[in-house]
Amino acid sequence: MVLIRRMRIVDNSEEQRAMQASIKIAFCTDDMKLVNQHFGSAKTFALYAVDLEQRELLEAAEFGKLDQDGNEDKLAAKIALLGGCAAVYCEAVGASAIRQLMAAGIQPVKVHRGSAIAALLDDLQTELRTGPSAWVAKALARKGANPEKFTQMEADGWDE
Repeated sequence: MVLIRRMRIVDNSEEQRAMQASIKIAFCTDDMKLVNQHFGSAKTFALYAVDLEQRELLEAAEFGKLDQDGNEDKLAAKIALLGGCAAVYCEAVGASAIRQLMAAGIQPVKVHRGSAIAALLDDLQTELRTGPSAWVAKALARKGANPEKFTQMEADGWDE
């Protein structure tokens, strides 16, 4: 199994530096718009940085054609690509892949085929603002981020 193409977005702007406190999320997609791939046979991954207010495409990676064939060797390259991700959204994922993802600290999130990545990012940002689920809270803790930090700063009278 070979990674055939990988594009990283490089930006040294203030906005990019501000995103350093974000969590990294991956999506299994074949068109960069919809989640429409099974994790094991996913051809393309879109990786985003997400925080309370912003989201930014970090990279896109493309693998060669893969079948759902039970060959678990192909999972290692995908899991390596997702290093540092808090979660990967996919339409389906096998039990062995779930075990390997969880061991790598990556939460598999199964969604309906054709779920829009933009809508999923909106939902995640809403969750970050209103109180994260267990896996999101765990990802924030690993990053050293406190989801209540901004609310507390505002209550303390902090102003930009």
